[in-house]
Amino acid sequence: MPITAGDAAPGAAMKAEIADYTKAVEVLDTYTTLDGLDADTLLDSDKHGALTYNDFLILPGYIGFPASDVSLDTPVTKRISLKAPLLSSPMDTVTEHNMAIHMALLGGLGVIHHNCSPEDQAEMVRKVKRYENGFILDPVVISPKATVGEVKELKAKWGFGGFPVTENGTLKSKLVGMVTSRDIQFHTGLDEPVTAVMATDLVTAPAGTTLAEANEVLRRSKKGKLPIIDPNGNIVALLSRSDLMKNLHYPLASKLPDSKQLIAAAAIGTREEDKKRLQLLVEAGLDIVILDSSQGNSMYQIEMIKYIKKTIPEVDVIGGNVVTREQAAALIAAGVDGLRIGMGSGSACITQEVMAVGRPQAASVRSVATFAARFGVPCIADGGIQNVGHIVKGLAMGASTIMMGGLLAGTTESPGEYFVSNEGQLVKAYRGMGSIAAMEDKKAGGDGKDSKASNAGTARYFSEKDRVLVAQGVAGSVLDRGSVTKFIPYLIAGVQHSLQDIGVKSLTDMHDGVNKGTVRFEMRSASAMTEGNVHGLHSYDKKLYS
Repeated sequence: MPITAGDAAPGAAMKAEIADYTKAVEVLDTYTTLDGLDADTLLDSDKHGALTYNDFLILPGYIGFPASDVSLDTPVTKRISLKAPLLSSPMDTVTEHNMAIHMALLGGLGVIHHNCSPEDQAEMVRKVKRYENGFILDPVVISPKATVGEVKELKAKWGFGGFPVTENGTLKSKLVGMVTSRDIQFHTGLDEPVTAVMATDLVTAPAGTTLAEANEVLRRSKKGKLPIIDPNGNIVALLSRSDLMKNLHYPLASKLPDSKQLIAAAAIGTREEDKKRLQLLVEAGLDIVILDSSQGNSMYQIEMIKYIKKTIPEVDVIGGNVVTREQAAALIAAGVDGLRIGMGSGSACITQEVMAVGRPQAASVRSVATFAARFGVPCIADGGIQNVGHIVKGLAMGASTIMMGGLLAGTTESPGEYFVSNEGQLVKAYRGMGSIAAMEDKKAGGDGKDSKASNAGTARYFSEKDRVLVAQGVAGSVLDRGSVTKFIPYLIAGVQHSLQDIGVKSLTDMHDGVNKGTVRFEMRSASAMTEGNVHGLHSYDKKLYS
């Protein structure tokens, strides 16, 4: 007989029955309904309207395992899986080769933007593929004319103090010396050239040296840096002892099963000229291509998907962006290996405001991901991510992975320089690819004048031939977040602890629990949102990780 609010407390028999937690859910099924709402009831737009991440919470479950046991293994395409469900967005203020390398090392994936020449983008892909745990392919190189003071400034800027000195001050120029932190630490002559303090008795290794061989050279020499030089004495790479040690801590690195190379992903447009760009990327070693459109359900994208699957089947194709089942169905039928979900939900995006088109992100992800799952197509939730909780909610809605833009734009590995804002804070520039700044940027054409290459911003929003550009994004700045080598592990640990609170040991278990209705949700009001955040304090320091 069901228990009602007026019933007496359960008797001894029932207490014994629920002493074992494994029977508790059965007891709940027998005596009452589960707390909260299942996902489909939560997202019933007829009752609640379309929801986004801040509109609901996930109810806690039973903790029967440590957070470290939670597996975040997840597919990003039909054939390729990652150890962490985190991607960086193909925006020109978020992902170039440095971000892509570090995202892959940390178990995620960085998608290289295409607001540059095809040759430059291919070279970035090549750097990702050539990166082999410790080899620095684009070290900061200085000229013999550089001063001690300038080297100290570089050390303060980059956080390390070992710089090769070459004849021309460029990579692939003849190596003449090496200056380290110890050489300049107590040197007071800031205007003196580095040639006065640099070491010239260098230990080097020839191009083609393996990581194991280079490691042995470093061990014997007891040096901190090992320049890799070609037969003409030109430096082509650098190996750092400290970086080598750091790489011992990258067990999650995203690599294909039969390869020692990192997985490389890049974005392209859907125009005819993008086929030539794609060919260069494939020659550089591309594994995954993302078709970068604000509205993915177009004749351009469908034709491009079919072309790639027919001519370059070894490359996985992710289509999008989509927010409805109807959009997704067209791309799935064309043969995509993954989908990207989101329209107008990014922090620098104003599509919903300006175009009156889009969909709240939680509703988008749940609708598309559940449909795509029937065809074995993994989905990326792209946009609207401000914190760990949003990542977990996007995954709970059915996404396999989460794509981040603004959340990563302020990290050391994102493109661009730091500057000090008017408020005295350290910030980096960040812009949506639909902003006027991005659409007017001619980096995609190389020289910015007569190139036939389309600009990534205008191509993404189908605006190449428009006389008047209509902005669907903004340009601004984001606060410094430090290095992704600390920030991404924080996000991963946060997701693991959240799944532990929910009572699931993997993303697969969470998806199953959501679909079966055992993972439950609750709507929350504006006052509940206020309650769930910091309140009632005179002042506080919101430090999220160390």
